[in-house]
Order: sequence, then structure tokens, then C-alpha cells
Amino acid sequence: MQKKTTLIKNANIVNEGAIFSGDILIEGQYIKQISESISAKSADVLVIDAEGKYILPGAIDDQVHFREPGLTHKANIETESKAAIAGGITSFVEMPNTNPQTTTIEKLEEKFDIAAKSSWANYSFMFGGTNDNLDEILKLEANQVAGLKLFLGSSTGNMLVDDPEVLEKIFKSTDMVISVHCEDETTVRKNLEAHIDEFGDDIPIKYHPVIRSEEACYLSSSKAIELAKKTGARLHVFHLSTGKETNLFTNDIPLKDKKITAEVCIHHLWFSDEDYDKKGTLLKWNPAVKAKTDRDQLWEALLDDRIDVIATDHAPHTIDEKKNVYTSAPSGGPLVQHALPAMLEMYHKEKISLEKIVEKMCHNPAILFDVERRGYIKEGYYADLVMVDLNNPWTVTKDNILYKCGWSPFEGTTFKSRITHTFLNGNLVYENTKFSSVKSAKRLTFNR
Repeated sequence: MQKKTTLIKNANIVNEGAIFSGDILIEGQYIKQISESISAKSADVLVIDAEGKYILPGAIDDQVHFREPGLTHKANIETESKAAIAGGITSFVEMPNTNPQTTTIEKLEEKFDIAAKSSWANYSFMFGGTNDNLDEILKLEANQVAGLKLFLGSSTGNMLVDDPEVLEKIFKSTDMVISVHCEDETTVRKNLEAHIDEFGDDIPIKYHPVIRSEEACYLSSSKAIELAKKTGARLHVFHLSTGKETNLFTNDIPLKDKKITAEVCIHHLWFSDEDYDKKGTLLKWNPAVKAKTDRDQLWEALLDDRIDVIATDHAPHTIDEKKNVYTSAPSGGPLVQHALPAMLEMYHKEKISLEKIVEKMCHNPAILFDVERRGYIKEGYYADLVMVDLNNPWTVTKDNILYKCGWSPFEGTTFKSRITHTFLNGNLVYENTKFSSVKSAKRLTFNR
């Protein structure tokens, strides 16, 4: 039986641009008190000494593919949300390109029903826009769903929105955040055909960023931004992968006032085209991992606030699927268990501060999607908390990978930092590689 009250003592608390030493009292689902020193009032209080450790808000991942329903040989909500909890991600927003696709209210509610029974982390879903479901989009309750997702370049599943009139109608007709995957389909197809003519199906993986090129990304994202400016839509551009695209975004107003925002994913911050030789199709993502210069410019834009959010685009496939020849190998890879450790590694390399990691992975997703009472360490907020030991090295191996697909692009990587505890809605659900027997996840709600 979980105790109703927990007291975390002597923590280094990372929140709202500061790190300070203090105690956190959790009562029920919420943070009751944050103070320099709090005493346990009774023997029933669970006291955890966090001396030397850091407490972060639970991360909110605004872009995951957990493959349920219909693609559960790759992953499901239970397995991947459990991996997320071990990685310090306490809330996720899952994408609509499942089978069947989440393009009707009925299918959306079916996914909520699955998550209510099986998820280890707090959950919400994107609703998928298509060329012919505007009526369904108009029925959505804004405070019940994270937002809309549009594929302006085809990815997993056939959800390409390529009718300009429909696109403009969608942009004009909703106040919700419209999140977009931007790659110009015509450019990608032309590049792919040219490479198939030269190599057949077994195209060397190093040409992936040539096929899904900077031009394809920039053409699509610049058009989406132009349309958002024309219609006044609230646009969020997922997974930037090129330096050129970063110049489309601004840092001159606070995030809460921005109408056009951007995200970068872990793989585009960690890997470059120099890694294809070693990792092969395991690094096949859409959009593609590109040059070191792109990675450097993505980092620059992240740190100067033109890019607002760090996410994962967690998208598992089986290892057998990934090992196919280029044209058959699907794009995507699993990341939720290793995203925060990877960013903490970048902290050790002095690329980013702990405060900035928390801003981009916790605070900003909460602001951007109006997530209710999460993403911060504040009195009255849900107690979604992550305890981190910054000096407790571990190596990613097959034995400690929790994804259903059983592999990771980080296999063999040693991380200096370890997530030791994860609290969800006030409950200690993960402690030193062990999970609690009780799930504590809740459906995310939104202040809209």
C-alpha cells in the first residue's frame, strides 16, 4: 500500500530557471509544500533523503508513437509508457498514425480507454487531420485533447494532407495547437526515384538525408508558417532537423505569446550523418538526421529560444523490420527511456544547463499545450517528480532496455546520470530500476 504522504528531504530542486536546496512535501496527488526544511508530522510519512540528488519536474513528451492499436508487435501503450517512466518522462502525447488511425472521435475515445487501463504515465493523444475529416475536427473539445496533428509529408501510415484548400480550412477553423510534420512530398519522391534508379532498393543509408533533404524540410515548414501567418492559426512545427529552418522562428516574445513554435528531437541533437556508417538503418528517421552543421545550428536555436521544446518522436519498429534494405526499412526508433539521460549527458559536456533542460522538456510543453498543473515543481501542482543522480554511470545494454522492440540507438552508450526515482500523481512508481505494483496514471487535462 502506497503511503498518502511523502517527504523528500535535502533535494537540489531544479525549477523555473533556478536550482535551490529544499524539501518537498507530497500529500495525495499534489505537492503540498516546498520549503527550506520540513519536518515529518507522523510516522506514517514516507521520508526519502535526496541528499546530493536533483529533483526535476516530470518531463512531458509532446510527440510519441506507442503503436496501439493495430501495430502492437512493435510496441504498446503499457510497454512504452513504462519505459518512459524509467526515463523520467511522466506525461506523453501520442500520435494518430496507428491502425486504425485516430481520425474520428470514436477512435480517439477508444485510445483513451486503452490508456486508462494500461498506461504507466499520464497520457493524451493528438487527433489526426486528413483531407476529409474537418467535420470531426470541429467536434473536438479543446480541453480534452492535446491538439491536432497533420502530416504535410507522408510518414508511417497514409495520413498525408495534400489538398491546399483543406489545409487552409483546417488552419482557419480551430484555435487548438496544430502540430505538423513538414517534409515536401514531391521533393522527397523525386529524390527517392533518382536514387532507386541508381542503386535499386538497397540504397546506402548515407543518402537518407539527401533523399529527405534540407530543401524538402524547408519548403514544407516555410509554407506551413506562411499559412499560419495568413490564417492566424496556432502552429507547432515538430522535429526540426535543419539549420536553415531555425531561421523561420523567433525568440523576441515569451512562449506563452507565440503563435508559431518549434520543437527539436533528441536524435537530431545527438547524432549526425557521420553516425550512419556505424548505426545503419537504426538511424533512419523522418525527417533525416543531417549534417554536423545542422546539429550545431539546432543547438544554437534551442539555447537562444527560437526552438521551444525538446521531444523524442519515440517511434519503435522491430529490429528485423529495421534491418531491411533501405526502401523497406521503416523510419523511426525508440527513445523515451534514454532521452533525459542523453540530455543530462549534454549537461555534463557543458552544452546545456539543468535549468534549460527542465525549461525545454518540462515547463515549455506545459505552456505550449496548456497542460493543467504539470511541468513545474509548485505547491498545488500534481506531484510528477523525477530524482536524478548525476554521478551514477550506467551503460545501455539489451538487458536494461525496456522497449518492446528490445533495441536502442544508444546501445553501448554509457550515461553518467541515472534516474533513481519517479513520482507520478504523488505515488512513487519507480525506484532504482523497480516499478511499483500499482499504476497511477491520469488523463491529461488542458486549461483551454
